Amino acid sequence: MTEQQTCKPSPEPPAAQKGKAGDTAAYAQSPGRANGVPGDGLSRQARPVVTIIGGGLAGCEAAWQAAAFGCRVILHEMKPERYSPAHHSPHLAELVCSNSLRSAAPDSAVGLLKDEMRALGSLIIQAAERHRVPAGKALAVDREHFAAFITELISQHPHISVSHQEVTELTADCGADPTTPLILATGPLTTEALAGSLAQITGQEHLAFYDAIAPIIAVDSLDREIIYQASRYDDGPGDYLNCPMDRDQYQTFIEALGQAATVPLKAFEEAKYFEGCLPIEVMLARGRDTLRFGPMKPVGLPDPRTGRDPYAVVQLRKENAAGTHVNMVGFQTKLTYGEQKRVFTLIPGLANAEFTRLGSIHRNTFVCGPKVLTPYLQVKGRPGLLLAGQLTGVEGYVESAAMGLLAGRNAACLALGLPLSAPSPDTAHGALLGHLTQSEPKHFQPSNVNFSLFPPLAARLPKRQRGQLRAQQALDSLAQWQHTPTGRPLP
Repeated sequence: MTEQQTCKPSPEPPAAQKGKAGDTAAYAQSPGRANGVPGDGLSRQARPVVTIIGGGLAGCEAAWQAAAFGCRVILHEMKPERYSPAHHSPHLAELVCSNSLRSAAPDSAVGLLKDEMRALGSLIIQAAERHRVPAGKALAVDREHFAAFITELISQHPHISVSHQEVTELTADCGADPTTPLILATGPLTTEALAGSLAQITGQEHLAFYDAIAPIIAVDSLDREIIYQASRYDDGPGDYLNCPMDRDQYQTFIEALGQAATVPLKAFEEAKYFEGCLPIEVMLARGRDTLRFGPMKPVGLPDPRTGRDPYAVVQLRKENAAGTHVNMVGFQTKLTYGEQKRVFTLIPGLANAEFTRLGSIHRNTFVCGPKVLTPYLQVKGRPGLLLAGQLTGVEGYVESAAMGLLAGRNAACLALGLPLSAPSPDTAHGALLGHLTQSEPKHFQPSNVNFSLFPPLAARLPKRQRGQLRAQQALDSLAQWQHTPTGRPLP
């Protein structure tokens, strides 16, 4: 076993792997400067080291935060040496499911989480805002430009080194020493070898659920005589393309969907799906109208040719800034590729659709957080081993990056000998930590951020006012937390 295959800090990669200078230079130079950042002023070799395995959203955010705190970071990413079944790009921070980071509304739970991350200097939020594409009230990105931007930032950072070699095993004593912290951020597709190694350390079996990917379609293959542009309840053209269905068209579609062949589960898989990302065929099995009350909900989307809401609607959202591709909103699926083309071309406006990516489904792995994790994302009994991202049991791009943000800060504090602290439960970050560490282990399941994870409000208020009050309380609490070493804002 080579040194790069263990959890110990690895030698830095050759300078050739550090990338070329570009317009991201100013971003890369900004962290770890003035404003009393711990470790600032130390020489490169004198800086304590934080090692991170996994170059997805959580791993990149953790690296950015730890480096900003004055640590030297070694980031291991197995691509392009090896790809998971869902990854195809050599870039870091590849988005594989959707290009949407969901709602940006400040009175929504995920919008609040973004605001908190923005206040804490999140790299992922910076990159998303820089490469945003129109998506109504959602924050969606051009995924290629987004990933390329983050890859260059990480590669050019003076205190981050990237090693493109796969780590296959954690050593038996991994994480025993908190002064040499390691963050495992390998995501929901953690390799079997590394997941088994983690299971040996935690003593807990991993749970599995299945997260599906929606198809992508070339815009110039759409029938714009049928498809119309509108966002739900909004005036004006809107940001979504809508494929309207009448009752007969809907019945024809669901009949074909119900009879379509799906990809069989592998021998080691169990049909256990995350409720927030169900395959459309699983939703249909729960009732013939389930889709009309889910991703095909027509209310608030009147067809301009009739002035009335259709019976059902399939929405298409921009996939890139150029607007050349769209994805099918909420159309995660386990259908075979051939059946996807046959069934989805029954949707009005998609008869000649060119699918540049078809849907798929894959196994995701996460730990039972309440049994495995401390409130600082450390593995219990291994204070130097931290988990980040979906591996912790959060679901969603933003939530994964948020756990990377906290893990990076906590690892830096461990390496620098600073005390650890966690955001209060009335913040979005604290609410997620509460779900991961205080849920009933027997019923623990991955979750997106939502207000049901927050402490109850004292007063009964209308829904919008509740969101506004929670947001104000959370940002006030976060501002107080920022006076602690872990919570200090980045320069």
